[in-house]
Amino acid sequence: MTPVDLRSDTRTVPDDAMRKAMSVAAVGDDSYGDDPTVAELEETAAGLLGTDAAVFTPSTTMSNLLAVLLWLGTDGGVLVVGRRAHVVTLENDGARRLARAHLVTLADPAGHLSPADVTAALPGPAGRTLLWLENTANLAGGHAQTPAELATSARAGRAGGARVHLDGARLTNAAVATGSSLADLAAPADTVALSLSKGLGAPAGALLAGPASAIAEARELRQMLGGTMHQAGVLAAAGLVALGRRHELARDHERADRLREGLGGIDGVDVVEVDRPTNMVFLRRVGTPAEVTATRLAENGVLVLPVGDDTVRLVVHRQHTDDDIEAVTVRAALALRPNGRGPA
Repeated sequence: MTPVDLRSDTRTVPDDAMRKAMSVAAVGDDSYGDDPTVAELEETAAGLLGTDAAVFTPSTTMSNLLAVLLWLGTDGGVLVVGRRAHVVTLENDGARRLARAHLVTLADPAGHLSPADVTAALPGPAGRTLLWLENTANLAGGHAQTPAELATSARAGRAGGARVHLDGARLTNAAVATGSSLADLAAPADTVALSLSKGLGAPAGALLAGPASAIAEARELRQMLGGTMHQAGVLAAAGLVALGRRHELARDHERADRLREGLGGIDGVDVVEVDRPTNMVFLRRVGTPAEVTATRLAENGVLVLPVGDDTVRLVVHRQHTDDDIEAVTVRAALALRPNGRGPA
């Protein structure tokens, strides 16, 4: 039995077309600013996001950290953020350890930060403050926020003197799910991070986009963090192919919908409801530890990620097929039936 790996959309590998683009990429030395493919990628991304400029980074984690350092410095500014945001749960505490940021975490149903909560959390004019938005909202079921939802949070932050950063690691998924442009989704923020290596399928890389002066400073910070690459056009070429395929994410969303429907028919299994779902499916078995559910599924050829006490995450990406989705539904029904093999 060949396992179907649904742990993350970072599990993709470059296909032949992407590998070919990488093999023939024109390169220079990005530390000197003369890699033409990197320049093309940064220009393309800035155009799509509606910003003045963008800088290529090895990962979204670094792009996000650059934004924290850019807007808060290292003197202990305030980061107002949803309690389930990626920077809080999965980015190894870089904001606190390197920027000495004080995190104020808010309730984030569907990933959205209410204007009232944002206003109450802002410390006032003294010191630097950064409001952190996330779209899609990973641990809120992969929910996609609309431009209007992002704008209401951002306006409250700006009214209290905060800068606004958008962790748009899966912003392309949000664009597909909401029928919005990337520029409209990015507009409420001062800076936006965009991953190329998740659903878009590049092997590595991300971008931080924003005003020209801010991105110029971010380049210097990138070098301080060891994020400057040399013949990076090889990776940038993959990123250009990935951005050109962004509309294909709709197929992943459709397959995730079918998976959600199939898993919802299994007794004892709750599929988390999301208003604007994308490529993620969250499955809950009340009273059963997530690790037990993940083990049972793995024994039946389905790899998932535990993300809560009783919840696991399944992520559909471009390399999954219709047959994979059908196989997962069948295997999950066998693995998770009440009288199935292994612990309940």
